[in-house]
Amino acid sequence: MKAIIAFEDGRTFEGESFTGPGEVAGEMVFNTGMTGYQEILTDPSYKGQMVTMTYPLIGNYGINTEDDESLRIHVSAFVVREYEDFYSNWRACRSLADYLRSQGILGIHKVDTRAITRHIRLAGAMKAVISTQDLSADSLIKKAKESPGLVGRDLVREVTVERPYGWGKGPEPLNIASLPAKTERPRVAVLDCGLKFNQLRLLTQKGCECVVFPCFASADEMLSCNPDGIFLSNGPGDPAALTGIVKNVRSLIGKLPIFGICLGNQILGQAVGGRTYKLKFGHRGANQPVKDLQTGRIEITSQNHGFAVDADSLPADAEVTHINLNDGTVEGFRLKSEPVFCVQYHPENAPGPHDSEYLFDRFIGLMADTRR
Repeated sequence: MKAIIAFEDGRTFEGESFTGPGEVAGEMVFNTGMTGYQEILTDPSYKGQMVTMTYPLIGNYGINTEDDESLRIHVSAFVVREYEDFYSNWRACRSLADYLRSQGILGIHKVDTRAITRHIRLAGAMKAVISTQDLSADSLIKKAKESPGLVGRDLVREVTVERPYGWGKGPEPLNIASLPAKTERPRVAVLDCGLKFNQLRLLTQKGCECVVFPCFASADEMLSCNPDGIFLSNGPGDPAALTGIVKNVRSLIGKLPIFGICLGNQILGQAVGGRTYKLKFGHRGANQPVKDLQTGRIEITSQNHGFAVDADSLPADAEVTHINLNDGTVEGFRLKSEPVFCVQYHPENAPGPHDSEYLFDRFIGLMADTRR
């Protein structure tokens, strides 16, 4: 089934759908990971985006029941060079095409993904439309131009949880009023801006009790569970649109240790008075080099973001701790006067290397200090 990909700047590409008919708009981005497509598909940070994989062969290990990073697929469409329907993996239970079709997500292949990636790198991430129904390039370009894009949009409310929950082997119902004031385990209040489950898995494996709150929870609501620390998750959309969340987080600074990841980094950046801006094409993949300025150590990291914190806008109390070695952008900072730190990348991996898991131990250490 023929498909047309049309960018808002007029560039078009042809391919074929391997999931059936459909039409969808979104920002087109690329991911450089060789594996991990299931985790990518279910990462809420991709809400409103269509993902092109730079690795040419996708689908060969199928889909399993264990690697979902949320309860559903969040990408608007999935674009690959060559889709492999015959999968081989001892954990696999279905094909990638079946998985996409089950949630109405368009999958496109037989596309020159190298050309798409090069176009995005040169021209920047931009709005696009993919269709198997409307095959008029002029019509699709017009639709792409008229689509909403990401700038100025609060997509966090579209992916956050509706009510607080706890975490065991998965999400569990929770009555906050029944929680004991303190337990032997450090309790973490998690602000769900579009979190990935592996963040909760790692915190739990390292001995923490997690209480997950919707993005719209107030500071008082989060503190009502008597936490030892606050964790700010990743999430989609434009961080500058999250004024309410930023205000709540600002009021939490100075009360407890805070650790932010990805969008959490951008929220904290604004909460301390900084600004964010849109990157030309973002960082998405499992092989991004980051330098820890405090130790000089180089970490290979998993990343997925299209916005960054402006280093020059941060106050004197904020010290940049990590930078991206490809473009020098801020990959993390800390406050000198408070137990608050954050990184722009994904130390929970899923997919990707485990170089940065130590950051969870650092957070747990800060909580232990406050419990003494």
